[in-house]
Amino acid sequence: MTTTSTALANAFPSNGRWTPEQTKLAFELYCQTPFGRIDSRNKRIVELATLLGRTPSAVAMKCLNIASIDPLVAASGRAGLGNASSLDQETWDEFHADWERLTSECEQLRQHLLLASGQSQALPRGVDDKFELTDFSGETRDAIVQQRVKQGFFRRAVLSSYRDRCCISGLSDKRLLVASHIVPWSADKANRLNPSNGLCLSVIHDKAFDSHLFTLSDDWQVVLSERIKASKDTFLREVFWPIDGKQIEMPERFAPDPTFIAKHRHIMVSSYLAD
Repeated sequence: MTTTSTALANAFPSNGRWTPEQTKLAFELYCQTPFGRIDSRNKRIVELATLLGRTPSAVAMKCLNIASIDPLVAASGRAGLGNASSLDQETWDEFHADWERLTSECEQLRQHLLLASGQSQALPRGVDDKFELTDFSGETRDAIVQQRVKQGFFRRAVLSSYRDRCCISGLSDKRLLVASHIVPWSADKANRLNPSNGLCLSVIHDKAFDSHLFTLSDDWQVVLSERIKASKDTFLREVFWPIDGKQIEMPERFAPDPTFIAKHRHIMVSSYLAD
C-alpha cells in the first residue's frame, strides 16, 4: 500500500518521539553506512538530518541504537548505544520480512520530504543522473527509476557491510567492486534486495561466482569447481587456485545466509554432474 500525503502530515516531527516513517529512513541509512562511519559528521547522516528536521547527532544516535539490536555487530564485540526502542525492533523485523517493499517505501518518503523542501526535481538516490531518462515516460520511466533505486540500495548495503572490500581478494577500488547476488536477482524476488543474499566481490570474482566456477562451504571457505581445477589457463590458475579453501573476509553485518550459499553450491555441483 502506498503512503498518502495525508498519512504523512504528522509523520515527521522535528523533535520528540521518532515516528515509524522516520525510523524506517534511519534504518535504511544504517544498512548503507559502515559501522565505523556512523557519526554526526557523516555527510549522508547530515543530509538525512536536514530532511527530517532533526540534528545530525540525533540521527547518528538512532542508527547506533539500531546497531545495538544487530546480532552480527554484537557478535563482533562492538555495541551500539543500547537504547533501542520497540519501534526500532519492529522496523528491523519489518525490513527483514520484505526488503523490496520497505526500500520502495523509503524512497517514497524521501521524495515526499524533498518535495516539501522544494527539491522536487532531485533524482532518487541510486539513479545515475548521467543516465538519460528523457526518452522514456510514464510507467516505463518509473519502472526504470525504481529498479535502479533498488539496485543502488542493494549495492550500498552490501559494499558497506564488507567495508568496501572484496571479501576474497581484499580489493578496495569501488570501481571494480560488485554487490554479487548469491541467489540471482531473477530467481528469488523475495530476497533480491536482502543484503544477506549478497557478497562484495571484485569484477572477476563476481563473474566467476555467477558462472559457478567457485562457491562457498558452510564455514565460508572457497570451494573451486572441478572445471576451474581442470583449467589449463595460466591466468585462472594464478588467480583462483591460491584461494581454494580460503575463508572469505566476513562482513560487519548481514552475513551471507547459509540457505542461499547452500543453493548456490547445489547448482554448481549439479551443473558439473550434468556435463
